[in-house]
Amino acid sequence: MNVQPLDFELPIADLERRVAELAERRKSEDPLLVAARQDLEKERKALYGNLTPWQRVQIARHPTRPYFLDYVAACVTDFVELHGDRLFGDDKAMPAGIGRIGGHRCVIIGQQKGRDVKENVLRNFGSPHPEGYRKALRLMRMAERFKLPVVCLIDTPGAYPGVGAEERHIAEAIAVNLREMMILKTPIVAVVIGEGGSGGALGIGVADRVLMLENSYYSVISPEGCAAILWKHRKHAPEAAAALKLTADDLQEFGLIDGVIPEPMGGAHRDTVAMATLLTDTIATTLETLAEIPMKKLLDDRYAKFRKMGVFSE
Repeated sequence: MNVQPLDFELPIADLERRVAELAERRKSEDPLLVAARQDLEKERKALYGNLTPWQRVQIARHPTRPYFLDYVAACVTDFVELHGDRLFGDDKAMPAGIGRIGGHRCVIIGQQKGRDVKENVLRNFGSPHPEGYRKALRLMRMAERFKLPVVCLIDTPGAYPGVGAEERHIAEAIAVNLREMMILKTPIVAVVIGEGGSGGALGIGVADRVLMLENSYYSVISPEGCAAILWKHRKHAPEAAAALKLTADDLQEFGLIDGVIPEPMGGAHRDTVAMATLLTDTIATTLETLAEIPMKKLLDDRYAKFRKMGVFSE
């Protein structure tokens, strides 16, 4: 498998090349090949079993990591994309539509990055404009009307901070989503599949169940932004990532998310089929659980879940 290695993965990449070269010249039971494969597996477990927060951030941003539309293609059947916020335009950074996940009809909303320069310009590097959040809310209200659950797949460095977005009230659009999602009378599941950047992620992140992929992150600010503020230089991003407690394990420990979805060793991009299968099963199981909860209790639990965040005692 041709996967672009990150800097900290280079020793593993060298071992993978060695194993591949041996496999071309020797039989599978050859002692030298068997030993090389054992060494590779040992090194993989040592590296990926002890990733630092900054290394997880790098994996979350890997250029071949599956994006929203990749999961839609693999996990969603009968998908029909819906466009526009009925106020300004259609935001390509926030595709959304209706389809089935594990047999469950639902509204699916997500944030989409690009694979190349042209697509990144089209998708605005995964940073939605105000019309993206208003389109998401329009579809959520449609889901409520037709009693469909909502599934949100989060992957954004943050909402777009440009002049046009400010002119069209990006902060207000996100704030309205927070308010309306809190009282939306239908089950909501949110999954952070890559980057969970600040209000840009939270704008579609108020849910009955908030899940994260193992190597995703969810934070009020990027490590580079935090480093620029506290250390005056982005070279301190690794220290900032550790201080921010932005990994899935940290957030689950704090009670800010409800579960962590494991990834194939090395990240979701290493085995996209296995990752998509597990994501489908997890979302379907979660939707089945939420469907059994009476609506009043669902709304009360959702409110209590977010209301207690930030409360602490000494």
